[in-house]
Amino acid sequence: MELVDYLKRFERLAIAFSGGVDSSYLLYAAVKAGLTVQPYFVKSPFVPDFERADALRLAASLGVSVQEITVDPLRDERIVANPDNRCYYCKQHVFNAIIEAANHDGFHYVADGTNASDEYDDRPGMKAIQELHIHSPLRTCGLTKSMIRNASREAGLFTWNKPAYACLATRFPAGQRITRDGLRKVEEAEGYLFSLGFSDFRVRLLGNIAKIQVPQSQLENVLQYRELIIKQLSPLFDAVLLDLEVR
Repeated sequence: MELVDYLKRFERLAIAFSGGVDSSYLLYAAVKAGLTVQPYFVKSPFVPDFERADALRLAASLGVSVQEITVDPLRDERIVANPDNRCYYCKQHVFNAIIEAANHDGFHYVADGTNASDEYDDRPGMKAIQELHIHSPLRTCGLTKSMIRNASREAGLFTWNKPAYACLATRFPAGQRITRDGLRKVEEAEGYLFSLGFSDFRVRLLGNIAKIQVPQSQLENVLQYRELIIKQLSPLFDAVLLDLEVR
């Protein structure tokens, strides 16, 4: 089924809007379908500032205003303890806040940007989305990540080639407590690497040690900027490592 045709059944739709490739295209399609649509952007210690800037910019280009919701998952010990199913509790936290705001604003359907490429089985976050009856139009209509990128490029959305960016909590290995200070350090470190031109990378924490993961094509660039990276990141971490196991 065509996405625009599918969306027309809702008339009024709230969208969990991150400013990433998927939710941006979903917002575009909802506007194109003529829906009364309200995107909700969740501000959280897990979300870097550039994501908010991208979300506001994309929505503005479509003539849509974003409602911002502030949540603090660090108040939930089940999340801070960082168990294997942390994402389940975090998604509950975030989407319950969106549902509450959407219902208050008269929106009884909430959609997210899950697509047909996303693994679904046994993922704690997906389980939470299912339990809360969140709609996933991109997945329902069989749109994969590559299809969404191509359609976004044709639509002129600047997000079409935006790298995937998981929340900052994923930088902590399971079992390592998530701290506000650790999140701040990771965001600062990744922001610096972005400024050097790196993409599709992660700065992961092992205790207070930073482990940089970059695509194989960018390994030489890390060595090129080695001294600058060490100078910038050393004050933040006990050590700065380069992961040679390209993922």
